[in-house]
Amino acid sequence: MAVTKGFVGRKTELSLLAKRLDRVTSSGAGAAVAIRGRRQVGKSRLVQEFCDRAGVPYLYFTATKGASPVEETIAFLAELRASKLSADPELVPDSPSTHGSWPDTLRILATLLPTDRPSLVVIDELPWLAEQDSLFDGALQTAWDRLLSPRPVLLLLLGSDLHMMERLTAYDRPFHGRADNLTLSPLNPAETGTALGLAPADAIDAHLVSGGLPGILRAWPHATPALDFLREECADPASPVFGVPEAALLAQFPNPDQSRRVLEAIGSGERTHAAIASSAGGREGALASGSLSPLLRRLAIEKRIVAADEPLSTTPGKPTLYRIADSNLRLYLSALRSAHELVRRGRPEAAYRLIERRWSTWRGKAVEPLIRDALELAAAAGELTPFPDTEAVGSWWNRRFDPELDLIGTDRAPLARHIHFVGSIKWLNTPFDTHDLTELTRSAPQVPGFAPTTALVAVSRSGFHHQAAGAPDLKLTWGPEDVVAAY
Repeated sequence: MAVTKGFVGRKTELSLLAKRLDRVTSSGAGAAVAIRGRRQVGKSRLVQEFCDRAGVPYLYFTATKGASPVEETIAFLAELRASKLSADPELVPDSPSTHGSWPDTLRILATLLPTDRPSLVVIDELPWLAEQDSLFDGALQTAWDRLLSPRPVLLLLLGSDLHMMERLTAYDRPFHGRADNLTLSPLNPAETGTALGLAPADAIDAHLVSGGLPGILRAWPHATPALDFLREECADPASPVFGVPEAALLAQFPNPDQSRRVLEAIGSGERTHAAIASSAGGREGALASGSLSPLLRRLAIEKRIVAADEPLSTTPGKPTLYRIADSNLRLYLSALRSAHELVRRGRPEAAYRLIERRWSTWRGKAVEPLIRDALELAAAAGELTPFPDTEAVGSWWNRRFDPELDLIGTDRAPLARHIHFVGSIKWLNTPFDTHDLTELTRSAPQVPGFAPTTALVAVSRSGFHHQAAGAPDLKLTWGPEDVVAAY
């Protein structure tokens, strides 16, 4: 398959799709894949790349939010007429016999699908079709069972609404058991570093700024560190580093409702239930718990735009802390949005100074979940040598937030039986030194479940002072290269 210039990563996902197409080719029967992933993660770009490489006729239809079933079926048939699925475009009517009828529309599609060679049919933004027509899921299931699946077609169903895409193939829905599920995640730090030609420390910075989103990485000059990239982008009001998170935010929350205010509060740095309630409240006072709790659950479980962290130890702990799950959106809400306003007013220097002032503090917190994930991945791969039984890596704090421990490695979560290690993250331009080790040594025993056999670990962006690195209590010392290698 030919590789399109500017396309980075996604070898695994392209291979999985190619495997499905090979299966369709050899069996002569259809297959379906439901692809979900957050907005701007590159679903459409991935599938278009696959269509371009596959060398088979394809139909690519993208739904329009808010369009009626009549408008969508007419648009679908127009795309079908323009595609190479049919040898004779004149066979495609302008509209289905019954206006807005998806059963008729899908029947027309089935009659035009080749029977002697494989083909591709892509329906992008599928949740928007189901949103406007409650009968669409059932129509798709019926058409698939009776008309489409007997033909050599690979049906790709794409959607950014994670909850609705999960519901599409849930056990109580019409399309259950008919499609494989593929979740498209952002590029990881290793893929980001490879795409941009950056050393591990700079690759992690670039990943935090971009969120691993291809739409931003494609605009990132090769081998350019994050702050240099941000300085350059501050001269461009239309830069994707501003536009991508802004578009994602507007797509999820087009109106300034309570959900948006809660998200804004978390993005500004509020972490606890009480602080978020106060910040998201109005003239009448703090947002009531009965209103805030379901909003937080929706943002965390359905939208997956917020992450809820609980302290990890051998005893239940409180309070739950909330954060923006995506580092790019987190940076946008904490600094880039304000910087963008300055850029629009023709003040790029002031915009960059604002970003630069907030950079170290933001980066130090934003990198923590990434490092915990890296340690978990290394443990799962059997590469966290001193701690082979570690299955979960989290953090711990008490109600006073004194102390807060960055790394807790345990045998399970959310409630551990054994704590294997307690650790600290120092993501600054100075090395981890004896002062940092002393602080870790003092704080670690306060974690419930800490035992004489519990080890100490540290992760540092800028290395380790020789006295700290050689301390017998410090059993694991990681740097940026170890974090990237885990991915």
